[in-house]
Amino acid sequence: MNRKTLFCKAIVLITLFFVSISGLFSQEQWHIVPGKITSPWAEKVNPKNPLPEYPRPQLVRENWQNLNGIWQYAIRPGKLGTIPASVDGDILVPYPVESALSGVGKAVGKENTLWYKKNITVDKALQGKEVLLHFGAVDWLTEVYVNGTKVGSHAGGFDPFSFNITPFLKKGALQEIVIGVWDPTNEGPQPNGKQVVSPEGIWYTPVTGIWQTVWLEGVAKTHIVSTKHTPDLDHNSLTIDTKVSNVQEGDQVRIAAYKRGELVGEVWAIPNKKSLLEIDNPIHWSPENPFLYDLTFEILRKGKVIDKVSSYFAFRKISMEKDGNGIQRMLLNNTFVFQYGPLDQGWWPDGLYTAPTDEALLFDIQKTKEMGFNMIRKHIKVEPARWYYHCDRLGLLVWQDMPSGDLGGNKWDMRPGLTRGQMHDKERSAESEAIFRKEWKAIIDALYNFPSIVIWVPFNEAWGQFKTVEITEWTEQYDPTRLVNSASGGNFFPTGHILDIHNYPDAIMPRPELFGAKQILALGEFGGLGLPIEGHTWQEKDNWGYQSFKNKEELKERYDRLMSDLNRLIPLGLSAAVYTQTTDVEIETNGLMTYDRKVIKIPENELHEMHQKLYQHKIK
Repeated sequence: MNRKTLFCKAIVLITLFFVSISGLFSQEQWHIVPGKITSPWAEKVNPKNPLPEYPRPQLVRENWQNLNGIWQYAIRPGKLGTIPASVDGDILVPYPVESALSGVGKAVGKENTLWYKKNITVDKALQGKEVLLHFGAVDWLTEVYVNGTKVGSHAGGFDPFSFNITPFLKKGALQEIVIGVWDPTNEGPQPNGKQVVSPEGIWYTPVTGIWQTVWLEGVAKTHIVSTKHTPDLDHNSLTIDTKVSNVQEGDQVRIAAYKRGELVGEVWAIPNKKSLLEIDNPIHWSPENPFLYDLTFEILRKGKVIDKVSSYFAFRKISMEKDGNGIQRMLLNNTFVFQYGPLDQGWWPDGLYTAPTDEALLFDIQKTKEMGFNMIRKHIKVEPARWYYHCDRLGLLVWQDMPSGDLGGNKWDMRPGLTRGQMHDKERSAESEAIFRKEWKAIIDALYNFPSIVIWVPFNEAWGQFKTVEITEWTEQYDPTRLVNSASGGNFFPTGHILDIHNYPDAIMPRPELFGAKQILALGEFGGLGLPIEGHTWQEKDNWGYQSFKNKEELKERYDRLMSDLNRLIPLGLSAAVYTQTTDVEIETNGLMTYDRKVIKIPENELHEMHQKLYQHKIK
């Protein structure tokens, strides 16, 4: 071997060594951006494998690859466009770039685009398959490139999307993925929830870019794309739609239902056609008994299994009916159940939209259950699919809000539930309307199978509220299995199943004699009792609550009085109430827990005891 060959080999080895070291170095150098409080789970985040859990519990397939971890990022002027030639540093995906857990903690703004880049090796188990690139959620406008070629784009900050990247993969192990994201936060017409460019009061830090798991999936050319489960509790049956791609003549879908491992129902279906699965003596799902049936789907071709996924469903019914006094009541499985839960914003001091770990995501739900609530109002945010899965299996009813956007210009003449007032709708642009409709439909489609969700809430407090009757009626028709709360605390049009007022701090209700014959009566927000806990606040001073207290004893005494007031309203016609709120969020200190989840302001067992009287009412 001559000197030149030895020299070249040495250079290659040295280069490989430094590439390897630099990769390790970048992971070792990742750290939480200092300056803000953090939750107990922040220190448990593994930068080599953050949020490793399978992200889609309603359609589980074994052959997948998690792409969360260290990526490179760049922030460049302009709205998407040319992929930048250089990067600014490392970012931990899937934590938003503004968050501490991303390791970046920088704002982006509508004048810039956030770029991600990662070189990956497709797992051997996926090779030879159709390779799908999945995104749990990216806020807001996304373009995806594989090996320098644009694969596709997606507009929407709260719904999952995917691309088949098989044609764009090159020979060899290494593949380059580049993602560009543009997000105008509250300066655009799109749904953005509580994010604003300049956070204050009840408005919070922007969230830009990837904020849920990114992953690859290997599938057969003929594979199950989605399933849709519609239980009919009154007839002991489940209607199932199975969407299958690239179907060949003679293909069949075998659908099987299991109760604790025992086969209890089976049907052979035609792909892309509805099928009916009947179950004898089904167990009904409820907060007291959140029983889930397992489901398996297999595509068979000439006796051979081409594709297989697993899922689950529950027998649960939400409906309305007049009581003996002629007042509409909300029924669960044909029985009145008073629904009471916290307003849940789903924000984290370290991850913003993204919980640090799955354990953290579960924590809020567990504590809500331990506190004696039976419901959660998910407030103008959509969570990762695993959040709803945890609600399904633990037994929490969910009211799901549509994230609001395009605020400003509303006329809000209605005052709390006394009269209908003069009603106004915001006039939105054609672009704004189209964005809302598209994303609202995508959200309903993505969440349809989760039995915990019982109510859709298109609008909150007249924030961007438009064409209320039309949007409400569309929602009712698109999903007739759930109730629709058209405008929680907003402009009250005579539409939808629920009249939902907001009032702080006291518990009140809409007047039964005016509204109770046509709509369920609900108190969609109240309370907001504030208690800042030193050392556990987003900022040291100037924190805010609807009504603030000096200590835990004062807070508990006032909360107990609210429960007594609320209890008196239930026999008069109130069917549900939502207390503000699960946790403090940024400068808001209205939470039952601090923002970092380290302090529970009223012990869980004491809250649980206070709440039990709310569920004792037997309404006929």
